[in-house]
Amino acid sequence: MRNSFDKQLELLNNQMLKMGTLIESAIELAISALVNRDVEKAKQAIMFDEQINQQEKVIEKMCLKLLLEQQPVARDLRVISSALKMITDMERIGDHASDISEITLCLAKEEGVKLLEPIREMAKETTHMVIKSVEAFVERDIELAQKVIKEDDKVDALFRELKSEIIRLINLSEEDGEEATDLLMIGKYFERIGDHATNIAEWVIFSITGEH
Repeated sequence: MRNSFDKQLELLNNQMLKMGTLIESAIELAISALVNRDVEKAKQAIMFDEQINQQEKVIEKMCLKLLLEQQPVARDLRVISSALKMITDMERIGDHASDISEITLCLAKEEGVKLLEPIREMAKETTHMVIKSVEAFVERDIELAQKVIKEDDKVDALFRELKSEIIRLINLSEEDGEEATDLLMIGKYFERIGDHATNIAEWVIFSITGEH
């Protein structure tokens, strides 16, 4: 019985990693579309959102089946319940990647989008946080989860930097106001992705220690 349960938990881990990979691809497509003003890539990133939503349903069904059939207790119960919480944050990350690409479709018409470097850096940091938080769950690695939580400070600092630059840009030229607002929204979405990755890491710690 235990051997069968362990195999099902391994399948759950694989599905969690698959969802993490889909999110990583969506974020990478979103930022590449923005930097290169690539409408087709932006559309691809938006399409990833549906795949992420479907993957959430697959994992949710798997978790509920484990809860009903295996009736786990203690740590096993925490692992499955944490996975259910994590996929909610992961789905929201997919939504934000799609939101970023929706804005990119508008910005692609602009001649030269400014302030891309801070946004690119935010994308890199948040992608790393998402992947490492899922890895921490699969590997039951509390130290890795704690590192992810600390990295959120870096993302917040990058957002503050971006916000300051956007204010400066608007002061220099009111004509750039609309573009600046769009960039601020994109920055905010990446900041929220960092928050969701932090939530995931906190659920990882709960699954291991029972403390949240």
